[in-house]
Formats: sequence, C-alpha cells, structure tokens
Amino acid sequence: MEPNRLTDAEQDAWVSLAATLIRLPAALDARLQRDAGLSTFEYLVLSGLSDAPDHTLRMSELATLANGSLSRLSHVVTRLEGRGWVRREVCPTDGRCTNAVLTRAGRAKLTAAAPGHAAAVRDLVLDALTAAQVRHLRDIGHRILRRIDPDEPCLRGPAPGARRTRVKTQLRVEVET
Repeated sequence: MEPNRLTDAEQDAWVSLAATLIRLPAALDARLQRDAGLSTFEYLVLSGLSDAPDHTLRMSELATLANGSLSRLSHVVTRLEGRGWVRREVCPTDGRCTNAVLTRAGRAKLTAAAPGHAAAVRDLVLDALTAAQVRHLRDIGHRILRRIDPDEPCLRGPAPGARRTRVKTQLRVEVET
C-alpha cells in the first residue's frame, strides 16, 4: 500500500462521513425553512443571541459563533431586523463596535422554531442510533473538533458546579447550582 493512502475501511468511513457532512445540513435547512421559515444560519444567529448574556453579542463574536463571515452575518441581521427579531445597537463599551440584540419577538420565533428543529435532529440523526452510539458519536465529534479547533466552545463542557438544563427554546444552557 502506498504511504498515506486510505485503507478500504478508512475510505468507507470517510465517504460515509463526507456524504453526511454534505447532506445533513441541507436536510436540516430544508426542514427549518419548511417548518419555521428560517435558514439554519438564521436559526444559529437567533440561538447564539438567545444564549448570550442580555441576549446581546458583538457582531464579530456572533459571526464567529454562527461560523459565518461578518459580511454574511450583516446581511442576515438586516433580514432579521426587518422581521423584528433582532436589532442593532452601538456597543456601550466600545463605540467602534455594533451589537446584535435578540428582541422579544425574536425569542418568541426561536421558541416556536426550536421544537421542530429538535424533532428534525432526532429524526435524521438520533433516532437512527442506539444510546451507546449517540455517546460514541459525541466522543468522535469531540475528537475531530479537537483536531480542527481545540478552543471549540462545545468541547469545554459544563462549568464546574453547573448542571445542564433545557430552556423554552430546547437549547442547552448552563445554570449555576
């Protein structure tokens, strides 16, 4: 076998993962569009703001959190502003920056969309797996993410002394105990 060439088993695993990486986001996006009139990126923006202190983040932080460029985020926030779900404010601590703020209507939209999104995740991913496979999937995802970005926030886990709970939007948050 040539150096650095994938074995048949590795090739099969990679092709399966690559196909999932391509098709799953499109399938989730289609469900969100159909059920809630939101793109996955819009959902990530609303969700990121929902989890932030005071439902507010600097645009640059929100772009990073939603895994998008500042330009793309700006276009999406403009669209969300037009729907009344987000507003922009000058950052009170740094006038050079702009904050995005989730409005009450935006929280209501996210709360309405979250159960359908959770159902799609369950239908397309979790229901196809056993409980042990879900744990393995989490572990595999964490191992890969550590290689890509060791500072990835989801790798940190709950803060010491915190427990996980679900909020109305069905998103995980950490609550001090």
